[in-house]
Amino acid sequence: MSKNTHFIGQPIFSQLIKLFNKENILELSRSCNGERYVKSFDGWHHLLTMLYAVIRRFDSLREIEASMLAEAHKLSHLGIFNIPRRSTLSDANARRPECFFEQVYRNLYSVNKDILSSDSRHKGSPKWMEHLKIMDSTTISLFSNVLFKGVGRNPKSGKKKGGLKVHTVIHANEGVPSDIKVTSAATHDHFMLSPGKLSKDDILSIDRAYIDYEKFAELTDRGVVYVTKMKKNLKYKLHEDIMLQDPDGLMHVRIQKVTLTKELPDRTIIHRARIITYPDIKKKKLISLFTNDFEMDPLEIIEIYKKRWAIELLFKQLKQNFPLRYFYGESKNAIMIQIWVTLIANLLLTIKQRSLKRSWSFSGMATMVRIMLMYYIDFQSFFEQPEKGWNLLIESKSESPPMPTLFG
Repeated sequence: MSKNTHFIGQPIFSQLIKLFNKENILELSRSCNGERYVKSFDGWHHLLTMLYAVIRRFDSLREIEASMLAEAHKLSHLGIFNIPRRSTLSDANARRPECFFEQVYRNLYSVNKDILSSDSRHKGSPKWMEHLKIMDSTTISLFSNVLFKGVGRNPKSGKKKGGLKVHTVIHANEGVPSDIKVTSAATHDHFMLSPGKLSKDDILSIDRAYIDYEKFAELTDRGVVYVTKMKKNLKYKLHEDIMLQDPDGLMHVRIQKVTLTKELPDRTIIHRARIITYPDIKKKKLISLFTNDFEMDPLEIIEIYKKRWAIELLFKQLKQNFPLRYFYGESKNAIMIQIWVTLIANLLLTIKQRSLKRSWSFSGMATMVRIMLMYYIDFQSFFEQPEKGWNLLIESKSESPPMPTLFG
């Protein structure tokens, strides 16, 4: 019988964590005071345990402990000899600073930035894709309103649940968070818009929640282009109004040049901008965009704003493939650790996804990894040709001589 070439001497989990350097991880933990009073459950073991739990989508500490005990022999091949009890993991989530996991994420992102941006799917994309950054936030509901203040009024059915807001910036050609801030759900989005963090020729696609005249003026001074959705109550002075029609005489796009004025205690802000309005056929309504760019084709401005959907897909990807409805602890630190580990797991799988020539949806690949996390299968070989082992089995069966029978 032909041997299945997918099998290898290391579990898939071991192949994933090869993207880490153990000594660097421990150094990051020490720099965040994560190794104080630690006997055996150091930052490395804590990271691997949480990654194991998040990738497998466990909902409780009990599930984590039970599964790791069942997989103890395989986990020992990864250097995990002491399976943490629920109390050990709970204490670690409460005590080890969440900044350690944040640094792990930022370090992993920095090291693999070139891999993330070199995806072949972006070949033939417009030049502005390389400069496009997308900013938005997503809200995660919590069980308590004490740690993270919820947004909105108390419902009639009971007390308001707490919530946190993950403010995110992604590069359009990478698809993973490059900058992240986590606040309570009540925090307004526009604090994340920091012109000082952007460079000349950057292009920013944002929602209308980020509209701020003062910051928009600063972005313009820095040579940064922004594209956002128009607010209905914006007051402006109209200087030019041009409407382009399609062959049927219907509006194709409307271009307006305007000036906005805002009085501040110490000065007056005068900001020049363009309003580009186009018909959304699917939604059957007009969409008005607001930008400080006067050079690009209006259709490019529209396309830049539509690219903002990529960050919505990222939020959907995180919530569908990782456990963000149930948390392994009730402390702020434990919640933050789980969020950072979720981002780390998402980044690990995205890096591996970009290394494949075969096209896989993220959800499809994440499901297969979750099922086979502790299987001794070569990641690259299996995900490039998942049907190869089955085909070899069928071929070997067809070549085998027929079994003798009593009547043959």
